[in-house]
Amino acid sequence: MSYSKMKTLFFAFIISLLALSLILNPQASFEASLRGLKMWWEIVFPSLLPFLIISELLIGFGVVAFIGVLLEPLMRPLFRVPGVGGFVWAMGMASGYPSGAKLTVRLRKDNQITAYEAERLVSFTNSSNPLFIFGAIAVGFFHNAKVGIILALAHYLGNICVGLVMRFHGPYYKGKKMERHSAFKGISLRKAFSELHQTRLKNQKPLGKLLGDAVLSSVQTLLMVGGFLILFSVLNSMLALIGVTALLASLLGLLLPLFQISTELSIPLISGIFEITLGGKLTSEVMHVSLMDQIIITSFFLAFSGLSVQAQVASILAESDIRFKPFFIARIMHGCFAALITFLLWKPIDKKLNGLENASIDIPVFAPFLPAGFWEKLMTNLEVYGPIFTLAVLWVYLIILLTRRLKTVS
Repeated sequence: MSYSKMKTLFFAFIISLLALSLILNPQASFEASLRGLKMWWEIVFPSLLPFLIISELLIGFGVVAFIGVLLEPLMRPLFRVPGVGGFVWAMGMASGYPSGAKLTVRLRKDNQITAYEAERLVSFTNSSNPLFIFGAIAVGFFHNAKVGIILALAHYLGNICVGLVMRFHGPYYKGKKMERHSAFKGISLRKAFSELHQTRLKNQKPLGKLLGDAVLSSVQTLLMVGGFLILFSVLNSMLALIGVTALLASLLGLLLPLFQISTELSIPLISGIFEITLGGKLTSEVMHVSLMDQIIITSFFLAFSGLSVQAQVASILAESDIRFKPFFIARIMHGCFAALITFLLWKPIDKKLNGLENASIDIPVFAPFLPAGFWEKLMTNLEVYGPIFTLAVLWVYLIILLTRRLKTVS
């Protein structure tokens, strides 16, 4: 039998098995769907949408081109990407996945970056946002804002390490002269403003059309994200019910002792590899395991991003000529870097914060910039007002879509 036929048979078997498990376990499937929908409804949609809309507008008005000229002397020598990559990097950290992939694809479609530059850029610009790290993971699951500090440091420092490694991806000689020139080239405000002006002139869309396109594009992306969240939440639940998770965990349990990590964390790690939210919840619930082991495991699958997020990114990258394989390899590297950095930083940060396990001392996470209890209040407000915001924007999306369809018909 050929490899192609075996691949077809394998996928058919897996999908059939999943369908059968859904039929046999309708209650568990429904509860898993609700769990994924709740995460998207309350947190993902309201926290990501403003960043995506603003990003589209910034690209349309040429602000990104302006930033790109200013950041060229930094981004080109370090990561072998154009200066516009600095904007994607910043927005990726602020808004979280999969915005880094979406913005990279947008720049690639506008021919502002090459395919190899896009593969380098997307490898280190997709990261979790501070809201998810501090709000959902640290406060929501571990009830300890302090662990958010070490998770965030490991996560973002790990991404920088991935960017430095991935700079060697692709033909090196093609951009060598340009990188050397960028390293010594000064910042030119005049050239940056000229790029901004030229980009605005090229875009002939009026403000209303540009804003409508930004809303439509952003909501469509988030609807896709919501579908993947629900799908992988159900998939994770079904794999646990039919025993696949336990089988994979037993195999993984043979490796964890090599790193002096408790085997009790094998099932949460497998769950986190599929979907980070469930993985974080299960990891925080494991008893009689050191907090350091829990955070190292959480840091790994948070950086790996979970197969759910990777499927979202793969779907977005499929719209362009950017390959998914370099991104997947970068996620494995990011997970390893983040876990190692967590281990190395644990003792210094534990000493600095008077004990990471002592959550009773409520200190501002970003003192003195944010007050104590900031992330707890933010998560509470999102749970209350997030669904209202999501519903309102979906109505706006439907109105814009319907109006444009009617204009097209007429």
